[in-house]
Amino acid sequence: MARKSGVAAPGGRYLSPGCVLCHQGAKMVLFVTGRCHRTCWYCPLSRERKGRDVVFANEREVSSPTEAIEVAESMSALGTGITGGEPLLVLDRVVEYARRLKDHFGPDHQIHLYTGLPPDEDALRRMQGPVDEIRLHPPHESWPRILETNFARSAVLARRMGFLIGIEVPALPGIGALAAALPLLDFLNINELEWGETCAAAMRERGLELTDGLHNAVLGASRWAEELPADPKVHFCSSSFKDSVQLRERLKRIAANTARPFEEVTDDGTVVYGVLEPAGDLDGFLKSLDKDDYAVCDGRVEMAWWVLADESAGLPGRKYVVERYPNGGMIVEVTPLDVANED
Repeated sequence: MARKSGVAAPGGRYLSPGCVLCHQGAKMVLFVTGRCHRTCWYCPLSRERKGRDVVFANEREVSSPTEAIEVAESMSALGTGITGGEPLLVLDRVVEYARRLKDHFGPDHQIHLYTGLPPDEDALRRMQGPVDEIRLHPPHESWPRILETNFARSAVLARRMGFLIGIEVPALPGIGALAAALPLLDFLNINELEWGETCAAAMRERGLELTDGLHNAVLGASRWAEELPADPKVHFCSSSFKDSVQLRERLKRIAANTARPFEEVTDDGTVVYGVLEPAGDLDGFLKSLDKDDYAVCDGRVEMAWWVLADESAGLPGRKYVVERYPNGGMIVEVTPLDVANED
């Protein structure tokens, strides 16, 4: 198994291939289970996923590798990040999905695995081929003695077997102790600690608070990351970067492949279109449009928002503009049109 190198980032830092693709928004997130053997107080998983044996490809719940491949195709994914829960609790599932993705997209489809368990030789051998990169998440209490743990032993073995190997953990006090493991690793990723609905109470118990009202970053977390030395292998990933760059680039890739002809794609990767809930005959109006200019969905007419805005006064019914994530994703905003004249 050949080890694939990453790239040099600004300042001479190293980025793993998985991180490079994440920066481009080109990596599908494959959540293989919500089951986990640990109860980390800072776990940000939603109630929809936490503790449940479900599979999601990006935001879509899936039941087979075929469905996951469809999601990957919708965004022209160049790689996949496998996460959980704890993926190694469902190792057969991990291997099945990873192999199918590699078979479909080819060997250059880069796959990384995020795990809170140190994989042993048997697990590593089963993942050889489909998985390129492993990101270990040792528990917080083990950091001061990291070289004495199975995570250190697993890192040495994985590297010897051809995997790219790193540690990826949230920024927490005492993170500087992980510097001792740097000689064993290809990279050390630090994620800014984030507030979540299921860990909010634990955050408050520890006197933590949000940095601001715009992001999920926890106040002070970025300073904890400064305990680590300025080593090229160390990379800090901020909460704002994930929101403003990583997610946006992924949405733009999806929108480029799935937006309907009448939908406007924004700079943030969302799509915007108009909706008319008719209260009268629209045959004449619809005949004036090309077939690609609108779609009828459950009695609603969806069309270019600017066409609806221009024709609003002459169209009876409720009219509004929708902004949402592409491919039928989450609705971001609904703006009524011609409120005074609605029937």
